[in-house]
Amino acid sequence: MKSSVRIVEVGPRDGLQNEKATIATADKIELIDRLSGTGLRSIEATSFVSPKWVPQLADAAEVFTGIHRAPGVRYPVLVPNEQGYERARAVGVDEIAVFTAASEAFNRRNINASIDESLQRFAPVMERARADGVAVRGYVSTVLGCPYQGEVPLSDVVRVARALHDMGCYEVSLGDTIGVGTPGKARAMLLAVASEVPVNALAVHFHDTYGQALANVLACLEEGAAVVDAAVSGTGGCPYAKGASGNVATEDVVYMLHGLGIETGIDLARLADTGRWLASKLGRETGSKVGKALATT
Repeated sequence: MKSSVRIVEVGPRDGLQNEKATIATADKIELIDRLSGTGLRSIEATSFVSPKWVPQLADAAEVFTGIHRAPGVRYPVLVPNEQGYERARAVGVDEIAVFTAASEAFNRRNINASIDESLQRFAPVMERARADGVAVRGYVSTVLGCPYQGEVPLSDVVRVARALHDMGCYEVSLGDTIGVGTPGKARAMLLAVASEVPVNALAVHFHDTYGQALANVLACLEEGAAVVDAAVSGTGGCPYAKGASGNVATEDVVYMLHGLGIETGIDLARLADTGRWLASKLGRETGSKVGKALATT
């Protein structure tokens, strides 16, 4: 395993967009500023998608212009197309993320396009980002299972991840969108992709629907992964998976990493406090076991 791991905090975007509760713009700004003070170095701030489709993030421009951008911290945002890219650039965004799936059925059901068509839609965005000096991160969802087609062939995961990397994504995040993966499958998936994309250009992104996320993260760390997506307080869920309990909690990942002697640069106590604060804004308990434990000690 690597001696240090970078956490990509996805709570303000992937977490909040899948929460039933909508929190105030000022609270989103405070959340990101709190996260910036924990030692996190990459915080996905929001998504410049159509407010019609993701009303929880309709205030993307207000949030991004309202945060305090701490030195040394990256604040990527998700953009689905050129219109989203233009909106993001208008408020000073200098890193974006693009998103597709390894499942044909998932893509067709959600964006009415095939995998190849979705990649073609990114091409002009990638060209403009390259010309503007904007870094691009890629997401591949449904890497370990799809709510519509079930099993997803590893060859499809590899093909899509390689395509995003070849298009210019400096990093490709491999997402178990519905949280059905187990450690053996997670390890095999990472190794398959790493055979065609350098492992140092890969990140892992696990949802905890079946309680396997931490085990999946560990299996991938053992194979050389050094970037992990996580959401503070375990926010998120998945609208396509009944009973899904959200992303793996950042606090739980950091606790495990520190226990393994792996550096993260993150202040766990401050992170857990931020998770509990966010949970209070969402009207529920934190989804992090570490956050709950630290609250009682």
